[in-house]
Amino acid sequence: MLKDQDRIFTNLYGMHDRSLKGAKARGHWDDTAKIIQQGRDAIVDQMKSSGLRGRGGAGFPTGLKWSFMPKESDGRPAYLVINADESEPGTCKDREIMRHDPHTLIEGALIASFAMGAHTSYIYIRGEYIREREALQAAIDEAYDAGLLGKNAAGSNWDFDLFLHHGAGAYICGEETALLESLEGKKGMPRMKPPFPAGSGLYGCPTTVNNVESIAVVPTVLRRGPEWFAGFGRPNNAGTKIFGISGHVNNPCVVEEEMSISFEELIEKHCGGIRGGWENLLAVIPGGSSVPCVRGENMREAIMDFDALREVGSSLGTAAVIVMDRSVDPIKAIWRLSKFYKHESCGQCTPCREGTGWMMRVMDRLVKGEAELEEIDMLFDVTKQVEGHTICALGDAAAWPIQGLIRNFREEIEDRVKAQKSGRLGAMAAE
Repeated sequence: MLKDQDRIFTNLYGMHDRSLKGAKARGHWDDTAKIIQQGRDAIVDQMKSSGLRGRGGAGFPTGLKWSFMPKESDGRPAYLVINADESEPGTCKDREIMRHDPHTLIEGALIASFAMGAHTSYIYIRGEYIREREALQAAIDEAYDAGLLGKNAAGSNWDFDLFLHHGAGAYICGEETALLESLEGKKGMPRMKPPFPAGSGLYGCPTTVNNVESIAVVPTVLRRGPEWFAGFGRPNNAGTKIFGISGHVNNPCVVEEEMSISFEELIEKHCGGIRGGWENLLAVIPGGSSVPCVRGENMREAIMDFDALREVGSSLGTAAVIVMDRSVDPIKAIWRLSKFYKHESCGQCTPCREGTGWMMRVMDRLVKGEAELEEIDMLFDVTKQVEGHTICALGDAAAWPIQGLIRNFREEIEDRVKAQKSGRLGAMAAE
């Protein structure tokens, strides 16, 4: 279990002063210029050796991503874009950073931008985050007033500007290239890759897009040293991680913990156990709504990191843990997610545009038990035709929850169809 002195986000619950004065009292902005004076290569190398993997869902090594940026400018400016479009259902970790500990993100933006040769950074915040935007903008204004941003930012001889851009509440804008399109004032629709953003991103210039949590941990990692950060978690799954646990636990919460903590320890230590006890656990979605669910009995021993969750047929994603007890109708729960993805598809790719609606309509009939048994395999087959056949990962995000449902709860689906056919649905009918 993570000790208090090892927490990076010391004001996650807003108990302390979130202003610049409060942040400095907790050790932020402490000799930032000294970190920057180490030079670009040294910072990127330290981020690589820290083992930090992107906290936005994909888990791509952060230091490696930074190293893709051109070493020498060809005349085009470089940009860091911070993805604060936290729209994955179940996910609410970046929100706590922005409203309670915003200076971790602002200082991280300065250091990361310097490491990639960027004089300008944009934070793209989701449309629904009104109060978070106000808190973050107030913190940015404070940092400008104190000389920590702008010309010679924090006395580092690096000029740096940070802009906060408010989105309009579209899930698709959380995809990095759709985010760049939206930032440029166009429709939020994903771009084809290549070219990747590091070669041609915002305004056709070299760009790196990183998640809020990935950037906010950077100053602490560099202050305490990459070895300290790499000391948490299992190999290839290093560091501390913010978990957001919702659903049927006694105490839903957002908590910073060590990577590779077991699911049981996470729930017992921080959430007061499963509602109605462990026998009442039906299923868990371990990483936000786009990852497949896992049956409760397979989840209890699971390790919460990128590699271990892949072994149980799911993914860590954004570490938004959605817990479902036996009061839940799993078919209806996944139908609701398929409705969400159908609504949020941008419509650019045919498999996603047509497939998300088709999958939702079949799910609708499965909930009521009105489908045929053959349609279960047909639905699984269609998810495979959507997955991996679209420009961005929304197709995968729509397919995986349904695949997880069919893999884990096929018997329940078949029982409902058979019950409907024999006219004994009665008590088990979904409303």
